[in-house]
Amino acid sequence: MNYDFRCFAYFSGMIGFRFNWRWLLALLGIAIVCGTIFYSQYLAQKIRREEQQKIEQWLAASKAILNPDLTLPNLIRNEQHSIPIIETNENDSITSFFNLDSLQIANDKNYLAKQLVVFRSQNPPLEIKWSDSPYTANRYYYGHTALLDQVRYFPIIQLLLVAVLIFFIVYSITSHNRATQNQVWAGMAKETAHQLGTPLSSLQGWIEMLKEQGLPVETVAELQKDVDRLKLVSDRFSKIGSIPHLEKSDLILQIQQMLDYMRRRTTSKVQFKFETNGQEHIEGHISPPLFDWVIENLLKNALDAMEGKGTIEVKIKDESEQVIIDLTDSGKGITPANVRRVFDPGFTTKKRGWGLGLSLSKRIMETYHKGELYVKQSDIGKGTTFRIILPKI
Repeated sequence: MNYDFRCFAYFSGMIGFRFNWRWLLALLGIAIVCGTIFYSQYLAQKIRREEQQKIEQWLAASKAILNPDLTLPNLIRNEQHSIPIIETNENDSITSFFNLDSLQIANDKNYLAKQLVVFRSQNPPLEIKWSDSPYTANRYYYGHTALLDQVRYFPIIQLLLVAVLIFFIVYSITSHNRATQNQVWAGMAKETAHQLGTPLSSLQGWIEMLKEQGLPVETVAELQKDVDRLKLVSDRFSKIGSIPHLEKSDLILQIQQMLDYMRRRTTSKVQFKFETNGQEHIEGHISPPLFDWVIENLLKNALDAMEGKGTIEVKIKDESEQVIIDLTDSGKGITPANVRRVFDPGFTTKKRGWGLGLSLSKRIMETYHKGELYVKQSDIGKGTTFRIILPKI
C-alpha cells in the first residue's frame, strides 16, 4: 500500500466516523424528544383522569349539602380552586360559574358563553339529577387546569430547545471540522513550499553555472522563467493559512500579465479577449501572488472546458464600491447539479487532478480579499461565466 492510498484511507475513515457520529447525535436528540412527548402525554392523561375524579367528588359534595352534616361537603367544595367550572340547567343556560376570572366576566358579556363553548369541546359534561324528573338536572362543564396546559405544551417548548441545542452542536462540530481541515491544508501547503525551497536553490545555482559555461542566452532565459515560475508557486503555497498583505495594485495590469502568460502556453486555436471598458488603470487592494493564482485557476479551468479551442473573454468593470471581473469561456458548460458543487473541495469532472483549484480560489477571494467568486451563468454546450467581486477598501 503506497503512501497516497494510506492517506486517502485515513481521511476517508475520519470523514466516515464524523458523519456517523453526527447522525448518532441527531438520532439521540430525536429519541429524547420522542420519549419526552410520550411521557408528557402519559402525564396529561393521568392528570385528566384526576381532574374528572375531582369533579365527581365536587358534585358528590354538592349533593351531600342537603344532608344535615355539611362539614365535609363544604370542605371539598371550598378546596377546589384550580379547575374552572360552568354550571348550566338542562337547557344549557348558564346558572353559575366557579374559578373563572371575574374581571374578564365584568369586561366581556360574552366571556362565559365563549368559555362554555371551549369547555364543551374539551370535556363531556357531568350531571346532577335532583329528582326523577328530566327537567331538574344541572350540567357542569369544566375546562383544563393551568397544570394540564403546561404539561401539554411543555414537549413543544422542549422540542424547540432540543432543536436549537442540536443545531448549535452540529454547527460547532462542523465549524471545528472545517477549522481542522483548514489547518491541515495550510500545513500541507506550507510544507510543500518548504520542500520546494531546496531544489529551487539548487536549480538557481545550476542556471548560474550554465551562464558561465556559455550556454545560449535564449535557453538560459527559458530555464530562468521556469525557475521563477516555481518560485512563484512556492510563494503562493507559503501564504496559505497566513494573513496576506493587501496592497494597492493595477488590476488591469495583473490580469493582462496572466493572460499573456497563458497565451504563450496554449495553441493558436484559443483566442483571448480583454475588455476594460475604455479604462487603462483600475486599482484594487489585493495580494498579487494570490490574486494571480485565482485568475490562473479560472483560466486553466476555462481551457480544460474548451478542450484546446475556443474563446476566453475577460471583462472588468470599475464601480463606486467594487470591481467586477467576469471571465467567460466558450466551453462545454456546467450542469445545474455540478454548479452547486463546483467549489466543493475534491470535486472535479476531470480524470486527473485533485479538484482543489476552484475551491482554493473561492477561499482566497472570500477569506483573504473579502470578495466573492461564483458561477454567474453556465449553459451546456455554450460556455460558463465566473464572476469575481472585489470590494474597494
